[in-house]
Order: sequence, then C-alpha cells, then structure tokens
Amino acid sequence: QVQLVESGGGLVQAGGSLRLSCAASGRAFSSYGMGWFRQAPGKEREIVAAINWSGSIRSYADAVKGRFTVSRDNAKNTVYLQMNSLKPEDTAIYCCAAHTGGGTSDSKSNFSFWGQGTQVTVSS
Repeated sequence: QVQLVESGGGLVQAGGSLRLSCAASGRAFSSYGMGWFRQAPGKEREIVAAINWSGSIRSYADAVKGRFTVSRDNAKNTVYLQMNSLKPEDTAIYCCAAHTGGGTSDSKSNFSFWGQGTQVTVSS
C-alpha cells in the first residue's frame, strides 16, 4: 500500500513554469513505476509523463514533449514534474500514480495507487 500526496499546483501565466511534487509513503516506493496524469473539465484523464523505478527510462505525451520533465528522488520518496512554457491548454487537475510493475506505462489501468490531485491553471 502506498499513499500519494501532490503539491505545487497553482495559477500561472502562459509561458510560465511550475514544479509539481508527489510525496509517497511506504518502503516500496523505490520499486514502483510512477506516472503523472491530468484531467481537464469535460475531458478524459490522460497520461502526461511516466518514469520507471530507477529513473533511467522516461516517457512523455506528445503534447508536453520538450516542455515537461519527470524525475524522481527515491531517497526522498518523491517524484517531480517540472513544467515549463506552460500553455492555457495545460490547465487541468494533475495527479500522480504508482504501479507495482516498476517500468513505465501509459495505461491508467496499470496504476494501482492514485493521489488526490493538484490544480494547475494557466491564464492567457
């Protein structure tokens, strides 16, 4: 069992940056693959970025490639999402999630544990 708590969301102007953090409880965090998802009003939840257990493999949605960076610090039980050059279409609730497989995944169904989410709003 792992509990996930996101922080770092807020209101930012287009072109600005935010860094989201996801703090995890539990000793097994370092063996879990992690993902960041987002859900905008009226839209499906979608994958933003994923990272494997060691941080050596990362993947991104096409919409955020070159702007977002996912990373993790297993000593701190934390995964991060650095978001640069933000656009109004990035506005959404961002959630982190963990899956016990350890690798990367872009499928929601592979993730067993979810945080509550943090709101990111980008104004034009």
